[in-house]
Amino acid sequence: MVSYEKEQKVCRIGPVKLGGQPGENPPLLIGNIFQKGDVMLESRKEGKFNREGTAERLAALKAISEETGVPALVAMVANSADEMKRYVDFFVETSDLPFAIDIWVEKVRMEAARYIAELGLQDRVLYNSITPWDKDLEGQVAELKSLGIKHVVVQVFDEHDKGPAGRVKSLKALMPIVEKGGFQSILVDTSVMNLPTISLSLKANHLIKQQFGLPCGFAPSNGSYMWRKSAGDRGKAQFAAVDAGVHAVSALLSDFLLFGPLSGIGRVFPAVGAAHAMMTALAFEERGFIPDQAHPLAKMFPDVLTQFQKEGEG
Repeated sequence: MVSYEKEQKVCRIGPVKLGGQPGENPPLLIGNIFQKGDVMLESRKEGKFNREGTAERLAALKAISEETGVPALVAMVANSADEMKRYVDFFVETSDLPFAIDIWVEKVRMEAARYIAELGLQDRVLYNSITPWDKDLEGQVAELKSLGIKHVVVQVFDEHDKGPAGRVKSLKALMPIVEKGGFQSILVDTSVMNLPTISLSLKANHLIKQQFGLPCGFAPSNGSYMWRKSAGDRGKAQFAAVDAGVHAVSALLSDFLLFGPLSGIGRVFPAVGAAHAMMTALAFEERGFIPDQAHPLAKMFPDVLTQFQKEGEG
């Protein structure tokens, strides 16, 4: 029920491990800083931000990750390479978590990648992302390889087939190019359009894991925050419950999730940890899998883990 015949790729980004069979490694939760509307961001143009407040948020993120057993990574959003350089310098001085560069424009994204390579941070960074809309896929992948970039996100989507099969088709078209990069980690983002159709991304995750064995995920926050904006007062009142629920459901068939601003860690991490513990219980029932002490089942439900250990010995 929760196992794939295809061998599942397990990736390591810094200390973080993700991918594999369902129930084994908890989903990597990727949160944003310096995105549009971030209260810590004082002036994007001048590169000014609340350094103390951001450092406190990063410390809180690491603490709840350790408390729940759900791994964390920080995506920094920027519009220019110079802006991203300031953020990277601050981040590596402040936190030991892995991080991602989150830049839409291909040219700017590559400039940031060059700077990260100069700093020798290739083991720690996630390049987000290679997309079907990039103008020079071959050149981009070739330069990333020459820079020693090891971990990339590949975003998949088909304008003519917006269902799960279209995302699989998109990946099949991209992989012959992406594989030339020799990357250690290829994470597949199955593109959220809105909240209800997150189910299509979940099905695409299943199909891609089934056929390729690659770690898959997406941004449930794109759907939940979109709904919050459109739902007015009702959205404001109900948002926390909806956001936690959407992330919990998404965690059942995902290896990573982009959850939006760090202000959401208090609801998203426990919800994802609990959902993943449910999948781990199925993994134990199906194939006798028992996690280690860093796993959400051990952190959040130690009595259940003890029960499984006893049953496994019996």
